[in-house]
Amino acid sequence: MFSSQILKGIDLDIKEILQKSLSGQELSRKNALKLLKVTGRDFLALQYVADKICQEKKNNIVTFIINRNINFTNICEKECQFCSFSVSKTSNKGFLLSTDELRKKVVEAQNHNCTELCIQGGINPVLTFENYIEILTTVKEIDKKMHIHAFSPQEVFHISGIHGDSIENTLIELKRAGLNSIPGTAAEILVDEIRKIICPNKISTSQWIDVIKTAHHVGIPTTSTIMYGHIEGLKDRVAHLEILRNIQKETMGFTEFVPLIFMRRNPVLSKSKRYPLKPNYAIDDLRFYAVSRLFFNNYIENIQCSWVKLGPKFAEISLNYGVNDFSGTLMEENISKTAGGRYGEYLPPEEIISMIRANGKLPAQRSTLYDIIKKY
Repeated sequence: MFSSQILKGIDLDIKEILQKSLSGQELSRKNALKLLKVTGRDFLALQYVADKICQEKKNNIVTFIINRNINFTNICEKECQFCSFSVSKTSNKGFLLSTDELRKKVVEAQNHNCTELCIQGGINPVLTFENYIEILTTVKEIDKKMHIHAFSPQEVFHISGIHGDSIENTLIELKRAGLNSIPGTAAEILVDEIRKIICPNKISTSQWIDVIKTAHHVGIPTTSTIMYGHIEGLKDRVAHLEILRNIQKETMGFTEFVPLIFMRRNPVLSKSKRYPLKPNYAIDDLRFYAVSRLFFNNYIENIQCSWVKLGPKFAEISLNYGVNDFSGTLMEENISKTAGGRYGEYLPPEEIISMIRANGKLPAQRSTLYDIIKKY
């Protein structure tokens, strides 16, 4: 009854799209594009439907993970236009963690009851295949149970190249050394026309897809991401979502979807007159979270917000727009910070739990693979 009242008086096309979503029907690209433009009562109806689907699918539970980020090097040869974290190999600001420094960070994570280490770095030309293996084995020597969530598809592609072996064989060796899952970063926008501008030296869309699908086929789950809010259009965002959904239909290897808003303050891309940034308002973020929930309705169950990029207060609001995961405690965050992020590097579990409760949701600590560890 309440659903019919919410949908009463809105645009008839939008009403039909939302009703189909409530009944579990798949959202088309055309309809997703329409929803990304709604305002007023249509927007409120979209919010209601996304939240309702999320509540029913997740039993009103919002999860988080106690984890730590480790960026082991900032030296990178890719020169992406959106990145302020990386430096060239000749820079005096470059770093590469030693094995002892890595060990110290792993022990600190243990002391904070972390269940996951998220390990990523720049494409540093001095690193060998053995260096990457050593990162994994060092962690497992200290804590066999620690989940290693490491190496983006770009890194895996690079590791395969320096190893001189196929993506599949490289992933199998990384898995044998301790790799448990892969972050689905380096996706940015999976539209090659956009990638040629923002990350021309990175892997192509088809190469990203190949790494991800190969990981899934050898039993390594991954997350999925998008970096939006720069020079791309709404059609590009929807094309990206469809690529992810098609992969999930084939492999069911994605654990979550994480929309990552472009941090505008410091990157080279922000200063470009040739490719001016398009405006991005708060309502754009909320619409995108809600539409993502509807678009992935039957395929990717978990939609995660990034409190580092949105800020904790805005991340709270997103919990009512189809989001069911608050991300992690992180402990250390460098990439958003160098791009102009203002929201800190660490959120204690107690604060995350309070924010989830304040929104009428049920907080729970999870594992990387979304097993519930503890309900609060």
